[in-house]
Amino acid sequence: MTHLSPPRDRLRNEPEPRLGAVKLQQLRFLAAVVQNELNITAAAAKLCATQPAVSKQLKLLEDELGFNIFVRTGRTLASVTQPGERVVTHALKILREAQNIKGVSDEFKHAGRGSLSIGTTHTQARYVLPPVIKQFRSKYPSVQFHLHQGTSEQLAEMAKTDRIEFAIATGSQDLFGRLALLPCYQWHRRIIVPRDHPLATVRKPALRQLAEFPIVTYVFSFAGSSSLHETFAKAGLRANVALTARDADVIKTYVRVGLGVGIVASVALDGEEDADLVSLDASHLFPVHTTWIGFTRGGLLRSYMYDFMQLLAPHLTRRMVDRAAACETQEGVDALFAGIELPAR
Repeated sequence: MTHLSPPRDRLRNEPEPRLGAVKLQQLRFLAAVVQNELNITAAAAKLCATQPAVSKQLKLLEDELGFNIFVRTGRTLASVTQPGERVVTHALKILREAQNIKGVSDEFKHAGRGSLSIGTTHTQARYVLPPVIKQFRSKYPSVQFHLHQGTSEQLAEMAKTDRIEFAIATGSQDLFGRLALLPCYQWHRRIIVPRDHPLATVRKPALRQLAEFPIVTYVFSFAGSSSLHETFAKAGLRANVALTARDADVIKTYVRVGLGVGIVASVALDGEEDADLVSLDASHLFPVHTTWIGFTRGGLLRSYMYDFMQLLAPHLTRRMVDRAAACETQEGVDALFAGIELPAR
């Protein structure tokens, strides 16, 4: 059978691929607006377009679909409608696949070039990632690295809108349903007090002793209950939380001024910088925590992304990452790593 090919001029002048009457460019504009918290001006700057051009394309998209994607207050986008949420979800999937196609090309033509955006908590960014990123940048100087900090809820929103390739956090797994979460390492909480504090000479404080003092610790997640409060409640005690903060350095500051007993991640302590504080073991009081790294299922992983994961956690070899990526559910990922002893920090 003879297949007729269109003339070269027709191919050259072919309009941008369309999804029905929906243009791929419109989906890019839609994604940019959502990723910039519905700020059209910021989205236009990111797209190197004008604000009227972005607004026009969004309106044309809504006209084609036959319903509003956004709730508007005057000229301001106030929120995304319920059907609009579904459109955004599908648009991001389409754009992700388009990016995967480009990524395949880049992987063959420019293996050591690209970008990597990571969302993580302050503790990881401040205490764990610096040596990892230093090694990574030494190996891949042409990869642009973007580091975003936030709470678990903020990281989940970044992942939902495809603003990051990796999320690195501890707990709150229910917020990251679209991601495959791979365990990196485990850590315990530690208690910190000034050297003149009554607990400073207690090698392993009991929970009832902790309950006698105000506590300064991390901000609790808005999703689900706090493991700290649960631990006290199971012992029939109540945690007297005086202050919560996202930043371990802020917690240490308030411990130093005598506001209360600090409870922080073991990875957040520095022997030299925190020499004025007494650090006490709390592994007998609170459960062990696992820090994970997550990426979107179905996304393309570039070679340098595999290397970053292994720099962070040596057991995350390319083979293990690919096996985890092939799992359809998080339960499958958890089963894959069930027999692996994670490093402690």
